[in-house]
Amino acid sequence: MERNCNIEPPNYENYITVLSIDGGGIRGLIPAAILDFLESQLQELDGEEARLADYFDVIAGTSTGGLVSAMLTAPDENNRPLYAAKDIKPFYLENCPKIFPQTNAFGEIGRLFKALIGPLYDGKHLHNVLKEKLKNIRLSDTLTNVVIPAFDIEILQPVIFSSYEAKRSPLLDAKLSDICISTSAAPTFLPGHHFTTKDENGLIREYNLIDGGVAANNPALVAITQVTKQMFDHNSDVFQTKPADYPRLLTLSVGTGVARVDKKYNSKLAAKWGILNWLLYGGSTPLVEIFTQASADMVDFHNCLIFQALYSEENYLRIQDDTLSGIESSVDVATKENLDQLVKIGERLLKKPFSRVNLDSGLTEPVPNGGTNENALKRFAEKLSKEKKRREQLKSDSIAPQLKIAASVRSLKGNSIMTCRQKFGYPMCSMKVVSPPINIFFK
Repeated sequence: MERNCNIEPPNYENYITVLSIDGGGIRGLIPAAILDFLESQLQELDGEEARLADYFDVIAGTSTGGLVSAMLTAPDENNRPLYAAKDIKPFYLENCPKIFPQTNAFGEIGRLFKALIGPLYDGKHLHNVLKEKLKNIRLSDTLTNVVIPAFDIEILQPVIFSSYEAKRSPLLDAKLSDICISTSAAPTFLPGHHFTTKDENGLIREYNLIDGGVAANNPALVAITQVTKQMFDHNSDVFQTKPADYPRLLTLSVGTGVARVDKKYNSKLAAKWGILNWLLYGGSTPLVEIFTQASADMVDFHNCLIFQALYSEENYLRIQDDTLSGIESSVDVATKENLDQLVKIGERLLKKPFSRVNLDSGLTEPVPNGGTNENALKRFAEKLSKEKKRREQLKSDSIAPQLKIAASVRSLKGNSIMTCRQKFGYPMCSMKVVSPPINIFFK
């Protein structure tokens, strides 16, 4: 349908908003503190009912981040988020000791033997609590778009569970509980997960999935790719966003913490390792730790480079703690002492200087005049709030012409609809112009 050529398209400076949460097991307590603070800032700006799902077009998460994403976006009986950000911490403190029970009486030797014959944990509590809380909620039911990666070991390919794709095919519209169990099934720690989906024609798809961290422990790039794909799949003239238009992306990426650079491994040491040492050394799992941290850092480096190259570095925030030591960097040591320590680490992270990766050294460095992470999140919250209000105003403006036309139609008792269209203009012509570009990203 042609647009009214007498009306120029408005120059909206809209953003597509993305939240990404890394994988990391019990270290999900660290982003819990960050997200709680961000939501509290949005509530100060827009009222107590404000929730993160109201502000982000896409929320992506891997492993523990996938669980957090589901908690923030699954609808309750009132069609509001099942969990507020402040609820994540108590959920983890209650359930992590049951998901990762610390009951092995034989210490490291017993742990090693158990890892050789099967996963360290049976996953029963995780499965039960997810099925109880998420019930039959499916990916297409989420309050905003969700992106959660997993890995199918039967076909040796990543599987990206995306709200966008779930709307396209029922075979991709899995239950959130199945998706969360799958993306959390870390090798050596939790068992893989098998389930099926079925469409209206009776076609069945099987999934044989393990941890999404195998494919993307930092899912920020996966989320951005999904958004970019939507740009390619739709007419960009409608929403005035060109494919791969990174400057219009407003992205927050939250890490779950990594071990400090203390050179605990080296090539001479690793040269002597067999499979047992790669799976268990010094209380950690080097193989898992290395590939998850490497993939997360590569994504951060890529995003930081792209946003800086396009002069939009202020639109990309990566908040990560790289000073964890000892069992703090584990994904499963769910003792009360360690969980409490992770809570404190998350709270301290808010007070640390806002940092960005140095593209030469690959290490993160404080941003000059960037303030603390709290300051950065406050600035980010203000951008989110302004974007939401802008959309609400655009929506209001787009409804007004319809109401005016409807009233005029009612006043013309003897005229036909065609006459009204001729006299007042076809409503869709003007609607196409004033509709906000980001409509495609709403649920």
